[in-house]
Amino acid sequence: MSKTKRPTPQWLTIVGIGEDGLAGLGDEAKRLIAEAEVIFGGKRHLALVASLAKGEPRAWPVPFDADMADVLALAGRRVCVLASGDPFFHGVGATLARKVKPQEMHVVPAPSALSLAAARLGWAQQDIENISLHGRPLDLIRPLLHQGNRILALTSDGDAPLAIARLLTELDFGTSGLTVLEALGGPNEKLRSARANAFDLENINPLNVLAIEVESTPDARTLPLTSGLADHLFEHDGQITKREIRAITLSALAPRRGELLWDIGAGSGSIGIEWMLAHPSLRAIAIEADPVRAARIGRNAAACGVPGLVVVEGVAPKALAKLDQPDAIFIGGGGSDAGVLSAAIKALPSGGRVVANAVTLEMEALLLAQHTKLGGDLTRIAISRASPVGAMQAWRPAMPVTQWSWVKP
Repeated sequence: MSKTKRPTPQWLTIVGIGEDGLAGLGDEAKRLIAEAEVIFGGKRHLALVASLAKGEPRAWPVPFDADMADVLALAGRRVCVLASGDPFFHGVGATLARKVKPQEMHVVPAPSALSLAAARLGWAQQDIENISLHGRPLDLIRPLLHQGNRILALTSDGDAPLAIARLLTELDFGTSGLTVLEALGGPNEKLRSARANAFDLENINPLNVLAIEVESTPDARTLPLTSGLADHLFEHDGQITKREIRAITLSALAPRRGELLWDIGAGSGSIGIEWMLAHPSLRAIAIEADPVRAARIGRNAAACGVPGLVVVEGVAPKALAKLDQPDAIFIGGGGSDAGVLSAAIKALPSGGRVVANAVTLEMEALLLAQHTKLGGDLTRIAISRASPVGAMQAWRPAMPVTQWSWVKP
């Protein structure tokens, strides 16, 4: 009876390579490439090591296989994967690490493009914002746009710097300084600068990093770092959890790294959007029955820099049936469907949180009943705003909100 062949320790080598090719590699990296039986990489990378490699070269398939089936099929043989710069900075190393145990990999990283950019500019990495926009929406940069901030953005192609310059100008950050760093580390390396509102650089190398020194005007669309964004930052038809209530609600929802929120009856999407703004790892699904509002939620998410917000157009509780299990759920103020609240409670895992706001007597009655049955916290929120009364000012109360929050045992 034959035994299944087990992978040998460190059968997989991952080598980071820069634009300078073999010249930038150390002796260890060169030896590992030369000894490999099979070498995976992009066509450009394979060409850079062609004079050294003895094994079979294999270019990545198109479209790229994130499951890495071709690599995993060779477990136990001497396999080398070539990666751009640091394989674990938005690179193929991170993809492979989800499939291969660390003790089976030997990794020789090179400096990432962002590390090289920081070195060229003299910017301290701990004091700047690094972001990858490679194959990702440019709107992700919006939350980083604060006066005086320095940003290094890895882009997808030669068109991206102009697109980002136009976005900055549209948002009244047009005087920001931009530096395009092209083909870093190679013989074609080039640095060129321009203001966002006067961007005129042409024939930009597809391999580029964009450095941004943010300058804002008084009208710039800056997204504050705290919850409770001003209502005018959201497009809405009046169906929105108001600023002060939203801040209290986000506090009660208590987002934690990597969690998923269901925002049921999302309206403008403000709760799910601010949930995602709290940390890049957070995810949210906005459930909205009205198609006009659902479309508006998508626009608000992009405008606030969280284009990954998932919008589900449908009526709860039916629309909740096939969604990923949430860590927290928010139910907005106007509804009174007991079935929605029951479905939400059922969907939560142990330790999951639900926060429900009521502005109607019917919804308030449901929350009072749930508090009596399950416990949790019941809060009455009353906000008043000063407004003119003739030549003077007086307090005008907003509709009071009853909020029930509960953690599932």
